[in-house]
Amino acid sequence: RSHRKITLTNAGARLFADVTRAFEQLSASATAIRQFTSNDHVTLSASSAFNNYWMLPRVASFQLGHPDIDLRLQSSDREPDLNTETISLAVRLGTGHWPDCDCHLIAPEVIYPVAAPRVMAAAVRLRSVPNLLRQRLIHLEEPIRERPSWAQWFATFNVSELPPRSGLRLNDYALVLQAAMAGEGFAFGWHHLVDPLVSQGMLAARSEWTWETGKGFYLVWSKARPLTAKAGIVRDWIISQSRAAQS
Repeated sequence: RSHRKITLTNAGARLFADVTRAFEQLSASATAIRQFTSNDHVTLSASSAFNNYWMLPRVASFQLGHPDIDLRLQSSDREPDLNTETISLAVRLGTGHWPDCDCHLIAPEVIYPVAAPRVMAAAVRLRSVPNLLRQRLIHLEEPIRERPSWAQWFATFNVSELPPRSGLRLNDYALVLQAAMAGEGFAFGWHHLVDPLVSQGMLAARSEWTWETGKGFYLVWSKARPLTAKAGIVRDWIISQSRAAQS
């Protein structure tokens, strides 16, 4: 207490900050619970590349058939906890075994080198896999998710020499594909994402150098929390789209 005003002591200021933070967390939790229980939208969590190159080309047809469903695409660099977060569905890379989730295979993990058509045409000496070591490579280095590397890809073809450390390094696969299309070098091509880009002439591929890792990209949802009717419709639609893409 001063002459004309009252101010908090250091201990009071600490208590005020802690209490304020606690109430803010309570408010955020209450908001999340209200959104979860309202069931007025369906959220799909996936990588930015999957949302951009697999989902977005198909979203318009879904909205035509289901104008009453508010489908929201969430791009994330981590795997969400479907039992606690307000997320209905997610896309994960793995073997299909998650104790807390049900799942359905969207696409097997099939990888081959891709590059802009002009870059592929300029690589006149690219007659065998080891020759790719002399090309500029684009590396994907995600900070949280585990992703295969060029070294693993070369090892699959019995090439023991390590790829050079030089080249472009990016932490998001959507950026990797953008860089490849811009002519920055050779990139991994996950078949289920790049096949339409190859068909459109935006990328060229060496699909004869394919690596099938044994893993796959799966649509997953919680075992502990039943899907809402709308989320079930979205799940079934994504599964039907994946079957059509593989047929």
